[in-house]
Amino acid sequence: MGAGGPFQDKPGLTVHDLAIARGGRVLFEALSFAVQSGGYAEIRGANGSGKTSLLRAIAGFLKPRAGEITFANIEEPSEALHYLGHLNGLKPAANVGAHVRYWGGLLGGNNERDALVQVGLRRIADLPARALSQGQARRLALARLLVAPRPIWLLDEPAAALDANGRTMLSEIIAAQRGGGGVVLAAVHEPLGVEPDHAVTIA
Repeated sequence: MGAGGPFQDKPGLTVHDLAIARGGRVLFEALSFAVQSGGYAEIRGANGSGKTSLLRAIAGFLKPRAGEITFANIEEPSEALHYLGHLNGLKPAANVGAHVRYWGGLLGGNNERDALVQVGLRRIADLPARALSQGQARRLALARLLVAPRPIWLLDEPAAALDANGRTMLSEIIAAQRGGGGVVLAAVHEPLGVEPDHAVTIA
């Protein structure tokens, strides 16, 4: 079984003629693309172009100005998505293991130990988040993806602060998610080292 688990229903998503505005300014419009089961799409563009806003719109956090987002073979999108923002969202006083156990309880997952092993943090499970390096904190945030299977991952700069080994780990968990039939979208400034099926550029 891959990190994301096998998704036999072949999930997918389609973005059609999407337009998003922020603060009264249109960031982009007429954006269309589709990602099928096992697919990986890189969202590219300059700072402020709307990459994060696109992911947030797909996640249901932001209402588009126009267009539509549809999902294939997914009954309840809110329960099918993992959204990982560019902030790690960690509690400084809580230790590594406590974070993963909390996410497991919140998301209905039971893969806490394996998640820590996969992101390379098992040996420091008792260390508080405030003592982590930036790279370790990002690894811990990524563990959230592995605690409970979700067919669609929305990742905002997931490689931020990761060293070469961390980037390899990230590539491996993305490959496992895709191998199980899951879908991955990542907003990036530079390639993650994973060959995308789609490169969506926001001008």
